[in-house]
Amino acid sequence: MAIVTGGASGIGEATCRRLVAEGATVVIADIDGERAASVAAELGRAASAVQFDAADVTSIESLVLCTIERFGHLDVLHNNAALTSPALHAKDTNAIDIGFDTWDLIFAANVRGYLAGCKYALPTMIRQGSGAIVNTASTGAFSGDITRMAYTVSKAAIIGLTRQIATHHGKQGIRCNAVAPGLVMSPGARAAVPDVIQVMQRHLLTPEIGEPDDLAALVCFLASEEARYINGQTYIADGGMLAHNPAMADLVDLAAHR
Repeated sequence: MAIVTGGASGIGEATCRRLVAEGATVVIADIDGERAASVAAELGRAASAVQFDAADVTSIESLVLCTIERFGHLDVLHNNAALTSPALHAKDTNAIDIGFDTWDLIFAANVRGYLAGCKYALPTMIRQGSGAIVNTASTGAFSGDITRMAYTVSKAAIIGLTRQIATHHGKQGIRCNAVAPGLVMSPGARAAVPDVIQVMQRHLLTPEIGEPDDLAALVCFLASEEARYINGQTYIADGGMLAHNPAMADLVDLAAHR
């Protein structure tokens, strides 16, 4: 039994599809209840939809506790929801210009929301003696950017949260790991300015840009018993973006013209 937040699109949707394909029962939780219901209907009896708000602790508590009451147990929690609207990102600028309302809203969903999911899932997982939590961080947590101040810092906080949960509850049978996606061709990325995608693609060490299915495979592995000896870790899936000298693409161009 799994809960996937932000499960109606992108990495979350791909993860729901992968989990069902591998035999799991999934609750697709998303602020877009209609889209979640549509995905659940497509996946059949193994999936159901719940509308929830990742920035509202009461909503998260209801999501987790109602799921446990309905199914009797909870094996996997994939904390994946995040605020991604272009209007909000336009306000998420730098330390001087960002408003505290923007900062607080992003942290409410991206950090407090993940903590709340863990808080309400853990007692049942501990009673079971097993449970896997997979949090979605970002490569932004490992490198500075020219914008998205709150988003980047919030994703770094998720890595810390992941380690804390693993440290506190690993001996009780709980595994908590994180995935840190780089550029992934989710619906949001596809709607971005093509020039931005082309600039980022130059720095990948893979021929193609990642797809949501690539992250879903990693999430499902970390949620499975095959990853039983992995705890407190963050796995970067970015096509090698962070593996090389930041000037690599420019140096390749320079060498080609010599």
